Amino acid sequence: MRIATWNINSVRMRLDLLLRLMEEEQPDVICLQETKVVDADFPLGPLAERGYVHAHIHGMKSYNGVAILSRLPFSSHDVQHWCGKQDCRHALAHLPGGIELHSVYIPAGGDIPDPAVNDKFAHKLQFLDEMTHWLSTERTPDRPMVLVGDLNIAPLEQDVWSHRELLSVVSHTPIEVEKLAAMQASAGWVDALRRFVPPEEKLYTWWSYRAKDWAASNRGRRLDHIWVTPPLEGTLKGIKVLRDARGWEPKPSDHVPVIVDLDV
Repeated sequence: MRIATWNINSVRMRLDLLLRLMEEEQPDVICLQETKVVDADFPLGPLAERGYVHAHIHGMKSYNGVAILSRLPFSSHDVQHWCGKQDCRHALAHLPGGIELHSVYIPAGGDIPDPAVNDKFAHKLQFLDEMTHWLSTERTPDRPMVLVGDLNIAPLEQDVWSHRELLSVVSHTPIEVEKLAAMQASAGWVDALRRFVPPEEKLYTWWSYRAKDWAASNRGRRLDHIWVTPPLEGTLKGIKVLRDARGWEPKPSDHVPVIVDLDV
């Protein structure tokens, strides 16, 4: 089973790039974040023509939105809401083999890493706390689960271009890293990407639009993640980070697709 995750930053604007991903990588399942479209306007037709006839979409106008697109049937699907909001950040579905798949978009958190003065950062921390509590009380590590998405946190030193310079920048602050670690511990999640790329090696999935030449400056961060629970750890066969997709024309996302292969 090949699962891809991508913060596409508008599925309608980048539909051609999504179709390219489908054609070139042939994932069985694709999880999207920041689809930025209400469900009624989601471009399901071209996806179904390519075999992705099973779709669980959870979107809103202009902001956020998550989706699970699959060539494999779902046995069921659902959504979760956090922080008293219905802002379309968490979709889940049950795939063949009893695998529960989560597509998650954690809030970015704004620019100031202080919850007392930045409501967006406070929202991000609350979101992490609530999701961690839910995972630790409503799920157990012995359940076969995959969690993917734009978690908007680069936890390790080699997940950012400069650990020292980004310690006070939202996405790499100690409190965010601490809370993401608690969420990872909640169900014994295994960081699939770092199973194949050692923690001492640089690994990025996002490069800012602000860079004049993103490839040359290479000031990236690993914001997009794939986690599996212990029953699936032994099924991990490989991962791909499609770095070249950051330059896909005509309008690339600032995130790139990340892929995991499972022997299930």
